[in-house]
Amino acid sequence: MFMDLWTSLVLVWITCVPYTSMTPITDQSKSIQTGGSAAVVSSVGEGQRLLSRAKRGWVWNQMFVLEEFSGPDPILVGRLHTDLDVGNKNIKYVLAGEGAGTIFAINEMTGDIHAMKRLDREEKAEYTLTAQVINADTDEPLEPPSEFIIKVQDINDNPPQFIEGPYRASVPEMSTVGTPVTRVTATDADDPVYGNSAKLVYSILEGQPYFSIDPNSATIKIALHGMDREMREEYLVVIQAKDMGGHMGGLSGTTTVTVTLTDINDNPPKFSKSALHLRCLSIGKPGGKVKANDRDVGENAKSTYSIIEGDDRGMFEIFTDSQTQEGILRLKKPLDFETKRAYTLKVEATNARFEPSSGGPFKDTATVKIVVEDSDEPPVFSKSMYVLEVNENAPINTVIGTVTARDPDATGSLVRYFIDRHTDLERQFNINVDDGKITLAKPLDRETDMWHNITVTAAEVRNHSQISRAIVAIRVMDINDNAPEFATEYEAFLCENGKPGQVIQTVSAVDKDDPIQGHYFDYRLVPEMLNNPNFTIKNNQDNSISVLAKHDTFRRQKQETYLLPIIVTDNGNPPMSSTNTLTIRVCGCSKEGIVQSCNVEAYVLPIGLSMGALIAILACIILLLVIVVLFVTLRRHKNEPLIIKDDEDVRENIIRYDDEGGGEEDTEAFDIATLQNPDGINGYLPRKDIKPDLQFMPRAGQHSGPNGVDVDEFINVRLHEADNDPTAPPYDSIQIYGYEGRGSIAGSLSSLETASSDSDQNYDYLREWGPRFRRLGELYSVGESDRET
Repeated sequence: MFMDLWTSLVLVWITCVPYTSMTPITDQSKSIQTGGSAAVVSSVGEGQRLLSRAKRGWVWNQMFVLEEFSGPDPILVGRLHTDLDVGNKNIKYVLAGEGAGTIFAINEMTGDIHAMKRLDREEKAEYTLTAQVINADTDEPLEPPSEFIIKVQDINDNPPQFIEGPYRASVPEMSTVGTPVTRVTATDADDPVYGNSAKLVYSILEGQPYFSIDPNSATIKIALHGMDREMREEYLVVIQAKDMGGHMGGLSGTTTVTVTLTDINDNPPKFSKSALHLRCLSIGKPGGKVKANDRDVGENAKSTYSIIEGDDRGMFEIFTDSQTQEGILRLKKPLDFETKRAYTLKVEATNARFEPSSGGPFKDTATVKIVVEDSDEPPVFSKSMYVLEVNENAPINTVIGTVTARDPDATGSLVRYFIDRHTDLERQFNINVDDGKITLAKPLDRETDMWHNITVTAAEVRNHSQISRAIVAIRVMDINDNAPEFATEYEAFLCENGKPGQVIQTVSAVDKDDPIQGHYFDYRLVPEMLNNPNFTIKNNQDNSISVLAKHDTFRRQKQETYLLPIIVTDNGNPPMSSTNTLTIRVCGCSKEGIVQSCNVEAYVLPIGLSMGALIAILACIILLLVIVVLFVTLRRHKNEPLIIKDDEDVRENIIRYDDEGGGEEDTEAFDIATLQNPDGINGYLPRKDIKPDLQFMPRAGQHSGPNGVDVDEFINVRLHEADNDPTAPPYDSIQIYGYEGRGSIAGSLSSLETASSDSDQNYDYLREWGPRFRRLGELYSVGESDRET
């Protein structure tokens, strides 16, 4: 009954307004008319049909199928029908599109569409298909294809899910009721527009009475007043989302929300004791500590400390340790131990952060009693750092300055002074142990070290463990003890065709001294050359001079080099001077003034090459010449014949060798003339003694000219080819046999192993061993015949 009802629901028939467009042709014409179209079948003649098509008219609508529906038979989705179908089975329905043939099947005769599989709307909500009517006999289309949609109808098969869960949220402590905490969101994969499958309602399963939730917006709010972080800091809330509007039978999902109460400044600092006893021992150093505890955390727990009573003279101060939040008491001024030995202070701790909503500010006080004790403190220097000055080259024992230190204790112990020799390794300074006078132990040179930093220690006479240190920086003052000199070794070049007044060289000077008023150099020629006929100097007013030529008649043949001594004097007190010589070389130049010929260095330097580069080029040229000579010598040596053929060198006889081998068969093919003939180098023929399994192509050797035959290279190439040829037997190599001696067919080659005489041996079998032993067999056979005769 349910199936029939569903079928009646999904099949919605639409009756189109009849529309007919046909014209009978003959009396035999037949008209098949449906509610929406008409097709005229006319019989013009035998075997002929004339189709006159009118507007088509499908009778169907959008179809639906229930998701996740399963049964023993395929589900009937709907039926397609056309007015052309009169029940004579001459038409056929064809289905195409999404899922046609796999998910959906159609009865070709009736047009019934069935779903062959269970469908899931969350995977695909609708399918677009195309239906067409064709002739059952000819498969010709009777109607154009029409498109329709099958929609998958949703059922409640997906529970709500919290995609972003679990959640974490925070809210200030002591928040009022209704304060929003956070909002959660659940999603449902079911169709939100069909039924209540995706309509969600939220509720709290755990977390009451502290929190509440809006069933529609899922906003979590404070539900209890006075939630104190110091009592409980964290809460776990379980939230449920249920579909079907929260009604029975709906699916649900849950998530957790961890709510943390954040701190506000609602607790005052509190001293653990109202009265504290401390001892202050030294000036300027941390002494006693006090602390007020605060139940708050973070910035709300920070406190500041102050002295509100008992310190009229400002003898003490207190500050807050940022790490431990403790109040540190410290002595600011020296105390008179004999006058007052104890002080009573009132210390107040106040929250650093003020929050009016909490009823602050919060503070607490405590009484601190401080007992001052006399202690043995180290000496104190009058300065932490001393800066002294001394002239360089000052005599030994010159007093540079004095350092002073005193004992701050009431006893006032004497102080002794020392120099830390780790800071004065060369022992250039001394100090008087009693009065702290620093004197010079060695002469100082400012040009070597301008500053000297030493460490001076002061120790009590009665207690040497009480030591203080001070840094003494000694500056060495400059005196004029260095003469100026040329900035570099100048060497000037002068063209023969130079003009009078031409600048030959610009000269500057340097001085190691550093006068306060700066450097000023005076240049002049030596007195003996004040009236120099060849050169003169000109002051450039920038501590440099220009050397000028006086005439244009310089000739290398007459004089190639000129030496010009120049005196340079500084402006120190007393003035220092030195004589420096400028070397001037006369060179041949082009019209443009470019040096073309002088000496080697003068010629090379203008084109950018130094003397080192010139030497390297010459060395390369000489090395190249040596290589060329060596190559020519080896070339001539190779042209001479290496082997001279002797006319008496006959290879067709027995020759005694010191080694054993395969015999002298290979001497038949040996000819020194062949080795010396370059035309036969490439004539490689593979051996045919053993049929090779693999044939290798002959290698093309390098062909040398007739006048340059290298026999050694030729032999090495042939030897390499023979060694790597698997088809060639080893003719010239020692053969190793499995056995020999008594019982061996071959016998032994050693006469010591032979028990019989030569006459008892038959050497005819040697001829059967092959060409290697044929010659040997003939010789022994001949010898045996001679003995018999």
